[in-house]
Amino acid sequence: MVSQREDFAYPVANKKSERQMSRLLFAFALLLILGSCGGRYAPPSDVNDACVIVHERPRFLSAMERSKSRWGVPVAVQMAIIHQESKFVGNARTPYRWALGVIPMGRQSSAYGYAQVLDGTWDDYRKEAGRWGARRTDMSDATDFMGWYLNKAHEKLGISRADAKNLYLAYHEGFAGYARGSYRAKGWLLAVSDRVAQRAYNYEAQLISCGVM
Repeated sequence: MVSQREDFAYPVANKKSERQMSRLLFAFALLLILGSCGGRYAPPSDVNDACVIVHERPRFLSAMERSKSRWGVPVAVQMAIIHQESKFVGNARTPYRWALGVIPMGRQSSAYGYAQVLDGTWDDYRKEAGRWGARRTDMSDATDFMGWYLNKAHEKLGISRADAKNLYLAYHEGFAGYARGSYRAKGWLLAVSDRVAQRAYNYEAQLISCGVM
């Protein structure tokens, strides 16, 4: 005969097991959701190799070629600036600012997406280009924006569309800042722009080597 204590132990244990199973299922579902989101915006496996990028994300190349055809900015230059801005992470954002090291004060800026475009600049692009449905997390929209903006830098500032270094400086500082030469006092930014230029050169050589260009 089962004692009274043992008799009540079974339903309690069953309820505990059910709760544990529910938690496991919830955690599994959450991981699936997060994993699918991460997969959607995840970068190629090697963002330093243009051949890997176009092999794993052929739609990226198609988007950049369309942008080049429309705005004249070479694919390798687009790739180099996207690498610098987001490392090809589609939903990239700027880091949080913290007060006293513990109080979150919002992000450093509203820059978002592959091209790290600010809210106001993105609105200007959508209005002027008539692309109201454009999304910063869509490579086709991000590269079209980049071509649009860098072509403006060419028209307003006289920068060659193939000059990755100075295009990046104008991209970072804005047209007025570049015209004032604000970047000259920023040694770190000049170093970054040199890396962007070198990466554009490397990307072009890689694209030639794998038969894309």
